[in-house]
Amino acid sequence: VQLQASGGGLVQAGGSLRLSCAASAASGRTFSSYVMGWFRQAPGKERQFVAAVSSVGGRTYYADSLKSRFTISRDNAKNTVYLQMNSMKPEDTAIYYCAATSFPSTVVPAYRYWGQGTLVTVSS
Repeated sequence: VQLQASGGGLVQAGGSLRLSCAASAASGRTFSSYVMGWFRQAPGKERQFVAAVSSVGGRTYYADSLKSRFTISRDNAKNTVYLQMNSMKPEDTAIYYCAATSFPSTVVPAYRYWGQGTLVTVSS
């Protein structure tokens, strides 16, 4: 599957942003069969898990420190997964990546397919 993340940009602290990730599913496998995740990587830091959503969207997973402000969702009819980010902080500044895997996971190596990333900058 090919993934294209979008929606990044510059936002002030306290503001909101919604990221989108459009998927082009591989032949023989539908988008709805993938678990979708969001990760982020700040300068000089390792890539970290943000959130994931199960294949049919019935279950979501979040990094503990982010679950009160971020919401992941998916629209299987549009082959798209979203990340709604509210009450943003300067420490949310990072490149945000969407990724796809077959089973729910919070670790980078479990995800086989990755988008190119979209830059989010939160100003103070």
